[in-house]
Order: sequence, then structure tokens, then C-alpha cells
Amino acid sequence: MRWLVGLCLVLGGVVLATNPGSAGVLDASWTAPTTNTDGSPLTDLASYRVYYVAAPASPCLGSTFGLVASPTPNPPPGQIVSARLTGLTTGTPYNVAVTAVDTSGSESACSNVPPSALAALELSVAPTGAMNFGNVNLGSFSDQIFTVQNMRTVTVSGTASVSAPFTIVSGSAFTLAGSGTTQVTVRFTPTALVTSTTNVNFTADGDSTSRSVTGIGFSTTFPLTVSKTGAGSGTVTSNPAGISCGVTCSAAFATGTMVTLTAAPAAGSTFTGWSGSCTGTGTCTVTMSAARAVTASFSITSSAFTDDPLVAQTTAVKAVHIVELRTAIASLRTRNGLPAFTWTDATLTPGTSPFKAVHILEVRTALNQVYQALGRSLPTYTDPTIVAGQTVSKAAHVQELRNAVRALP
Repeated sequence: MRWLVGLCLVLGGVVLATNPGSAGVLDASWTAPTTNTDGSPLTDLASYRVYYVAAPASPCLGSTFGLVASPTPNPPPGQIVSARLTGLTTGTPYNVAVTAVDTSGSESACSNVPPSALAALELSVAPTGAMNFGNVNLGSFSDQIFTVQNMRTVTVSGTASVSAPFTIVSGSAFTLAGSGTTQVTVRFTPTALVTSTTNVNFTADGDSTSRSVTGIGFSTTFPLTVSKTGAGSGTVTSNPAGISCGVTCSAAFATGTMVTLTAAPAAGSTFTGWSGSCTGTGTCTVTMSAARAVTASFSITSSAFTDDPLVAQTTAVKAVHIVELRTAIASLRTRNGLPAFTWTDATLTPGTSPFKAVHILEVRTALNQVYQALGRSLPTYTDPTIVAGQTVSKAAHVQELRNAVRALP
């Protein structure tokens, strides 16, 4: 190589600092060569290679180096060239050497290798540990502050970033003179009842530092919703007060509250049980650790029937009695997953429509199918075989059907 090896390397960044979550930097500077080995002026300088390796290994012509373009192909006397090595392990000593490369790609011998230097922090971030925002109600937010300090003697510029549900409220971009500080405000805005954890990343001129942040989405109340189903009717009330359904079928209760629901059937109805967050036919008690939904079922009882009870050989059988039985059985079929039944004389007008034996026969068939679906023994009927046009309809036929309807949930 015909160049004069005039590369005098000096290392900076010797501030000792340790931060396992950070990448360190190291500054190197050298005086540019000006002449060739034969004393002629240097006119074709293209770039420099800055080799570095963790001490005590030798850096020269190793596999790890950075490229720095020469400011000019013919450096003037005393020209200082600088480079910053980034992504280093903070607190680790490094050996560094520089070579010069001409426009044809020829490389000079290595410069001197000065004493190793420690990779230094660009930034310091406090607090150093994880930041816990604690429990934060949905629909609200909580702010915490990080203090960022420039650990170099030169001015540095950087940014702070974080992913949802955290945001940077202020200080997302900053410029700090030597030893200067700034504050970065991070906000946690929960959107779900879960624990969220991520990192706030601080970067500046090749240095990066991260801090863990965590927060819990929380709710002080949860909704309890009551619905009603079935052909019957009734009300559901709560203790503590809040639900009176009827009118108010949903209310919010404090987290951890034990709420007891009581079902009261209306006249002509009976309460047949709970579904959803409760089962059974007694009171329903739920603990409000989450949103809850409960359904109360009511069915029609005997008082919904006209002329109840029917008296054999005394009460005349009427069309209204068949209409009521059809309605009650249709509700039973729906609750037990059976299709609608097709009736002869689908519209019966009380006081006008004639009563026929086929009406009794169809009601028995429709009700028997419900018993079969529930796996129950079929009811026993007076005059088991009814012949349309021949069998005389009796009060007993209607009353025993009513009894069989009442026996089902």
C-alpha cells in the first residue's frame, strides 16, 4: 500500500454506565492522512473502515466494521473525521482500529489501536424498573412520567414510542443538550378487562432503551340483565334493589355484590325456572364478578281456563275451552322444540263455532307429542278412542286435558 499510515485514532464514550435493556454507543475520531508513503499528496481517498470488537480481541481487518465516507478525496492537514459506533453492549470495553480505502478499493494497513473504551449510554431513563399503572376503570385513564437524561456531552435528539392501549401524551420527540433532561408522559387507557403489558421504547442517535409498562382494565360495576319467557307472566325483583322486571329489567351492581333475584308469577301463571346465570326454581343468587344475564320462565296455570273446573254432566263444553287448550299446548310445544300443530277449524269463535269431537282428538295428539318429547308416560283419557261424528264431547274430555297441561313445566 502506497499510503502513509497517518491515522491517529482516539476513542470517546468512556462513561461507565450499565443498563441491561439498552444499547450503547462509542465515539471514534482520527486525523485524516494527507500524503502517500512516497511523500506525494493523497488525492484519491474514498472512505474509512472502522473495525471494532469486544476487548481483548484485536479489531484489525475483522468481520465487524462500519463504513465512513471521506469528506474529501484529498484531505487538508489536520482534518478530523468522526464516527459513532452504535448497538454496542453498554459497559463492555471495545478495541477499535481504522483503515483508509482509495477509489479503486485498496485498503491501507490498520491505524494504531488505542486503549479499549467502554460503550456508553446515550440516554438514561428513570425509573429503571417496570412501571405499573395498577387498576384503571374502563372509560378512564392513568398517566405516568418517565425522566429522560442525556448521558453525553453533545446534544442528542430522540423519540419515545409505545403500543396501544398505551400512548405517549407528551415528550414523544425530544432534543437534549449535554446532561439535559426531559419528561415523557405515558397514558394507559384500558379497553377491556384484561392485563396489558408492553414496552416504552426510547431511542436517540443509535442508542435504545426500553421500560416495561403494565396496567389492568377494571370495572367498578357490572350489569345484571333479566329477561322473561313462556306463555305465562310475572315479575322479577332483586335484593339489593335495582331490578323490578316488569319495568326495570337491567341494573348495574358493584363488583363482588351478591344479588338475589326472586320470581313472582302473576295470577293465572306459574314460575317454572331459571336459565342463564342461574338454574332451578328457587331464588337466584349471582355474584357480580362479570356481566350476568338471567332468564325467568313463566307458564299458564289453571286459573287461565274458563269454567275451571269443569263439572261432568253439568258444565257444557264450549269452543272457548278448546281455544284455551290450543293456546296452552302451543306454548308447551314451542318451549320443547316442537313445530306448530295444524288444527281443524283453525279459527274457533266462542259462542259461534260448533264444537266437534275432532277438536278433542287433535288436542290430545298435540299434547301427547309434548309428553313424548319429554320422555314422559302419556296421559290416560276418558274414551281413549274418539270417532269424529260419533263420540259425544264431554266435560271430562276437556278437564283431563287441562290437568295434563298443568302437569308439564
